[in-house]
Amino acid sequence: MKPIPRPQPLVMGDFSRRDGARHPHHPPTYEISDRDEIKAVTAARPHPVEDRGFTCMCAESSQGAHLTDEAVRLRDPLSPDGIPARHRARWAAAAPERLREYARALARGEDEPGLPRGVPLGVVFSWLGAVREEPRDAAWLLAERAPVRLLAGAATEELAWAVRETDRAGLEGAVRFFASEEFTARHPKRRRVADTARDRLLGHARSHRPGDLPVLERRLLRTPQDRVRRS
Repeated sequence: MKPIPRPQPLVMGDFSRRDGARHPHHPPTYEISDRDEIKAVTAARPHPVEDRGFTCMCAESSQGAHLTDEAVRLRDPLSPDGIPARHRARWAAAAPERLREYARALARGEDEPGLPRGVPLGVVFSWLGAVREEPRDAAWLLAERAPVRLLAGAATEELAWAVRETDRAGLEGAVRFFASEEFTARHPKRRRVADTARDRLLGHARSHRPGDLPVLERRLLRTPQDRVRRS
């Protein structure tokens, strides 16, 4: 029996509500790859209206002025049972246990929820490392921003110590963070990383993320000696 081919992701554009309300963490475009969700969106689209020999495609207006009620419900980022809300709920449910309430607050649309306390940065690195870069569903922006927000405020020495302790998935997240603008924009004195952590980051990038290697080699500055200590 031939395997059933996976459907092509459905790319969804921006959705503007008439009242102007927006979910603060909703991306301007996202993909739907779940077969049932694709079917639901396709079935909810109104048929094109034939008028004087041409086909009107206004039903796909980005403003949603001519969408059916069901299409609006499915696409609205603020609808509690819409597809974007489902994507965010799945992402929050998959968060590490100690970060789950923080993830749920972001998924609900809280702009600046309180930061969780006492969570090791290595766990946050693993959370970021678990983010798939493709396909980009309606929660991908949250998945990128949420762990980076927790990491961006940490001191470089604490981040370097977490690199020593984290697992392979955490190294993936650590390389992504240390190669990002959130880290590379720091003052040079705040980019000094002890050799032990630096070597782990460069080694992982060399094997798994070669595109990030040049950035890390330029931006990860060495400490005078490997003297990072746990406080």
